Amino acid sequence: MSLKPTYKQCHEFLGTPLDTIRGVGPRLVEKFAKMGVFTVEHALYTLPFRYEDRRRLTPIAQLKPDCKEIFVGEVLAASEKTTSRSRRKLFEVIVGDSSGSISLKWFHYRKTWIQKQYPLGRRGIFYGEVKRFGAIREIHHPDVDFLREGQDPQSLLESDPLSFGRILPVYPLTEGLTQKTIRKIWKQIVDRYAEYVVAPLPDEIRKRQNLMPLSDALRRVHFPSSDSSLKELEEGMSPARRTLVFDELFYLELGMALKRRGVLLEEGHAFKLDHIYTKPLAGMLPFRLTEAQRRVLGEIKRDMMSPHPMNRLLQGDVGSGKTVVALMAALVAIENRTQVAVVAPTEILAEQHFFQFQGWMKALGLGVVFLTGSTPTAQRREILQQLKNSTVDMVVGTHAVLQDDVEFAALGLGIIDEQHRFGVLQRACLRKKGKHPDLLVMTATPIPRTLALTVYGDLALSVIDQMPPGRQPVNTKVIVDQQRRQAYQTIRNELVEGRQAYIVYPLVEETEKSDLMAATEGAEFLQEKVFPDKRIGVLHGKMRPADKEAIMRCFKAGELDILVSTTVIEVGIDVPNATVMMIEHAERFGLAQLHQLRGRVGRGQHQSYCLLIRSHRCSEDGLRRLDVMEATTDGFKIAEADLEIRGPGEFLGTRQSGLPDFRVANLIRDGRILEQARQEAFSIANDPGFLTSDHYAELRQALKDRWGDRLELASLG
Repeated sequence: MSLKPTYKQCHEFLGTPLDTIRGVGPRLVEKFAKMGVFTVEHALYTLPFRYEDRRRLTPIAQLKPDCKEIFVGEVLAASEKTTSRSRRKLFEVIVGDSSGSISLKWFHYRKTWIQKQYPLGRRGIFYGEVKRFGAIREIHHPDVDFLREGQDPQSLLESDPLSFGRILPVYPLTEGLTQKTIRKIWKQIVDRYAEYVVAPLPDEIRKRQNLMPLSDALRRVHFPSSDSSLKELEEGMSPARRTLVFDELFYLELGMALKRRGVLLEEGHAFKLDHIYTKPLAGMLPFRLTEAQRRVLGEIKRDMMSPHPMNRLLQGDVGSGKTVVALMAALVAIENRTQVAVVAPTEILAEQHFFQFQGWMKALGLGVVFLTGSTPTAQRREILQQLKNSTVDMVVGTHAVLQDDVEFAALGLGIIDEQHRFGVLQRACLRKKGKHPDLLVMTATPIPRTLALTVYGDLALSVIDQMPPGRQPVNTKVIVDQQRRQAYQTIRNELVEGRQAYIVYPLVEETEKSDLMAATEGAEFLQEKVFPDKRIGVLHGKMRPADKEAIMRCFKAGELDILVSTTVIEVGIDVPNATVMMIEHAERFGLAQLHQLRGRVGRGQHQSYCLLIRSHRCSEDGLRRLDVMEATTDGFKIAEADLEIRGPGEFLGTRQSGLPDFRVANLIRDGRILEQARQEAFSIANDPGFLTSDHYAELRQALKDRWGDRLELASLG
């Protein structure tokens, strides 16, 4: 009797290259490589993206429109035709059985080849989606397997079990590959290698979560049994798929839990709360903090007072007051004689933070400096010296703050704004600037909970879920380009009342490749043709920082009626008197960006308006985004819709390189499984013996295999 292979041996078997599989020669190896499939493990986890039900043959008369059906038919007629409307050529075959007939159509074909394939009287088994046009039913480009002369259909079904008589998997393909080829090869791989896919999960978790062995789950996902539910398979809700998703998310969250635990095991600054600066600041503020701000500040302060480094994500919708909370946290670090670094992704956002913080810091007798890539060399040298000598309390800047030659005398707190534009590596880089400093990362881009638990699963989460008093929802309206006079009238009405307006364009200057109106040309047109009696200013990314600041100061002071701008005003500008935000070519912007732009208005006591101008050439996704904007002002609902429209990859961008790729999980669909996997993973990671006990040795090894060196946990043996 052979011994059961160890986890390590199983892992090695799964690394078997594909060219050892029967029927896989150099040409197929090349095609699979284009799909990112090099080993049997890659193949096992290249899962079907849909299924076809080929279990039962249906008489032609009973074929249902909008359903995929399989049936036997005999060729009754075949000829090339031309459509009456577009004069487009097509090839039509009429097939029938004793119950009725149906039309098969091809729009892409080689005439001589297809005529030979469909002589009168030839019989075959056909599969495709039935469409109805009036009383006529038809199928476009069906799959077909021809029957030999006198062959019984049942014998063909039984002779090819990978094509008929079952629920068939449909795989993603690359050019030159067919479903038949890939099914045949994948069946070999599943039969021979699925048994080596093992997950060393503790039995109690497997029982509690009702999970099947991974090898069984893979067999059933690739080649479902005949009694499987097609609906469950299509919706990704089958027990087999749930097992695979749980397994994937469990290891992701176990890695996150260990990263978090690694932070908790480090010795950080146990800050004292003496209110030397926070109390005077609270007295200077022209408003009271909201309950949500006070609650979040309490969570941050508790973290800062603990002996371990803070690692917290602060989420808050546009205008919810994150900046003041961040400043309060900074003052706690400063009164404990440590320094603070505030990092923002763009120069204009970093400038906004600098100007906001500078006034309060100066009033409290504290020093703050501004550092970006465009800081002059002599000034930069002086700033670096001040940070090293501790003669300055805070630096605000861009990625320039993260450069190797920037050293701190005693960095106590790092604040990263708009975290979604940075990656995990930038977080690690800032942390290395001090002796385990506290870290607060902020975002005004609401992140759906499933993403927060995966992308930022190692961070504690604080949410400011309340807007300052007096904020009114912004009235949002989508306007077709041809009706823009309506939008101009809304702006004029507001200007007459003494208010101000933003008009945003997607580009700075016209290019040959684009038909979009640019900010500079748009401003000229508005000044000459639409609002000749109004004061209009222009703001765009190519202006010098000093010029941008001067324009923003004029607008804030009410010396301009309309600010025509590119998206540089997306974040950071606070002008309560501005009540209209008009966005040109709104369909070209992402949901998060539209929501950020809309957040520039509605900051005062007056009703505000967001006018989304769209062109008549608007994609389906563009229309969906604009519908969402019109329907809600809730940032979290908008984020959920954004995630659904774009999918997690595009939603996150390419910067989150510290995360393993998802092979099975779908974050939109699998939120509940994620919560369960996280709970189980954090429970195990908190076991004091997890890093040392033999009981967890294989689990630790599996974790290392999944994460590679991305965990940065030297203690993981």
